[in-house]
Amino acid sequence: MAAWQGSVCRYPAWVSLGPVILDLVIHRPRLRGVLFLASLLAFSLMACHKEEQAVEGVAKNAANAEHQAQVTASERDQERAELDQIPLPTKSLYVDVHEPSAWANPFLSVGADMLTLRILLPDENPSSVGRGTLLRLEAARRQELQLRLTDLDKAVAAIPPGAWRYGRVIAVAESSSAAPKDRPKVRRNVEAVIRRLNDLGVVVEEWPAR
Repeated sequence: MAAWQGSVCRYPAWVSLGPVILDLVIHRPRLRGVLFLASLLAFSLMACHKEEQAVEGVAKNAANAEHQAQVTASERDQERAELDQIPLPTKSLYVDVHEPSAWANPFLSVGADMLTLRILLPDENPSSVGRGTLLRLEAARRQELQLRLTDLDKAVAAIPPGAWRYGRVIAVAESSSAAPKDRPKVRRNVEAVIRRLNDLGVVVEEWPAR
């Protein structure tokens, strides 16, 4: 309500703010619309950024996988090249060998989790003197290596040339110490070992479990 002060009529302060308040009331829906559009735009930009990051991640993973595949292929070619230096096997040299202890070439015993690679190192002494005696025991030249299936290729390629007496052939057998419940897994490992050796150009002589 207006109040008279002297000859001047003064109105309350809220009366002078009337147009401003009215303007806010009128423009509030429009302001809300602007805020909503701004929020939607920000959300869209964030979504696009995350999508770009996801695409970049997929592309990076694909590039890494391709690079690793190229490295693996190069290593495999090198391993094949090294094994190609070993002559093909001569069947007549081992056709009558039926005991693992008499097998002179590399021998693989396949278990559920690990492989045992046994090799007989060559006798560097060309003389026959003392051969088979305590001075030159064959057992002293036998070596066993525990390895995983993923390390098989490198291990086979690293076998000394003198350990391939029969040529490029490896005997493979299921481990006799494997538990009955592990036999299916052992069999799958044997099949995987044979595939990998054949891929390296190595002939496999599979032996029954003993």
